[in-house]
Amino acid sequence: MAAKVNHNFSMLSESYLFSEVARRVAAFEKAHPEREIIRMGIGDVTRPLPPVIVEAMVHASEEMGDSATFRGYGPEQGYPFLREAVRGYYRRSGVELDVDEIFISDGAKSDLGNIGDIFDPACSVLVTDPVYPVYLDTSIMSGRKVSYAAATRENHFRPAPPDPERDADGNPVYPDLIFLCSPNNPTGAAMNRKELSDWVCYAKEHGSVILFDAAYECFIDETETEGGGIPHSIYEIPGAKSCAIEFCSLSKKAGFTGLRCGYTVIPKELRLDGISLRDLWFRRQSTRFNGASYITQRAAEAVFTEEGEKAVQENLRYYRENAAILAGMLDDCGIYYTGGKHSPYIWMECRPPVKMAASGSQENLPCTSWDFFDRLLQEVGVVGTPGSGFGTAGEGYIRLTAFSTREKTETAAERLLKYFR
Repeated sequence: MAAKVNHNFSMLSESYLFSEVARRVAAFEKAHPEREIIRMGIGDVTRPLPPVIVEAMVHASEEMGDSATFRGYGPEQGYPFLREAVRGYYRRSGVELDVDEIFISDGAKSDLGNIGDIFDPACSVLVTDPVYPVYLDTSIMSGRKVSYAAATRENHFRPAPPDPERDADGNPVYPDLIFLCSPNNPTGAAMNRKELSDWVCYAKEHGSVILFDAAYECFIDETETEGGGIPHSIYEIPGAKSCAIEFCSLSKKAGFTGLRCGYTVIPKELRLDGISLRDLWFRRQSTRFNGASYITQRAAEAVFTEEGEKAVQENLRYYRENAAILAGMLDDCGIYYTGGKHSPYIWMECRPPVKMAASGSQENLPCTSWDFFDRLLQEVGVVGTPGSGFGTAGEGYIRLTAFSTREKTETAAERLLKYFR
């Protein structure tokens, strides 16, 4: 028998969303080298690592250069010093974890893409639409059946658990795996305690497992009180430990997009058919993952120190202020958006400038997210991410990020304000 390819890949879009964004930007820059382009599309950070983190890396590197302190392969689950630090961080939110329930990774993206390994291939998946492409694409690669919960302006981009689909006999069919992200990428919307509790109850009632992406929890505004406030962790919701796996990353919290480090939590009480999912994931990681580097994990440990937390919060404040600048510009223009408060993302409606809309000339009006993307690139010199790249419900929107420098954020806001008016 000859080797065969995985034909599920043929079900994917031709290119990864951000690769297409990069291609279009590169083509425009080549044709217009004189234009200054401000990139606000990909959510990459710009603030440098705080000195306390750099110092930790330097010290760890020096340890690796000394035979007395050199370290080879580390534990696949992560070094105990970092797992204890993560455990302490959860405790601040009132969540108690066993250190053995914490797995250190090279970033949330990897674990979110790989977690399907411990579930039966026949398990169905529910994602919100719009959706972070990793949830959808990895599910398609695995040949899973995917259904959608539409996030729309009407539900404030915070969808409730959907009504069940029906099989051929009319029986209700519920999803086995549910991807949730709050604060959300790409919409910036954050579920409050009541809304997240509804999802936990739904999962427990129907035997589903929630795969909860908490990568942006560090941006949550603690002053929010509506619906009981915004949880930092799904485990703040009673009963969630028996139905949810949580993924988190230091990429945005501490600027680790280039270092790569995150963590996944699988409570011991989460079991299916009497089998511990924590144990299955440990077995999977032991086979396929050699762990994040010692140097990186020492840097991550520094994030959770008092000095590290203070420095990290200063960088987060900088990005929050960038988001406020963009949000203020949209408020001035009367353009609908979500995000910007609990999130570094601004999810804005694609709306033509007033002068174009007033002219009634249809040829001047953007008709798709990609049309709007091209207009902003070519006429304003600002790069966003087309909403339709995150799903059909994202059509008519574009995502901007607050991760640029202050100078570029202010310049982009000025350009956009002038353009829309």
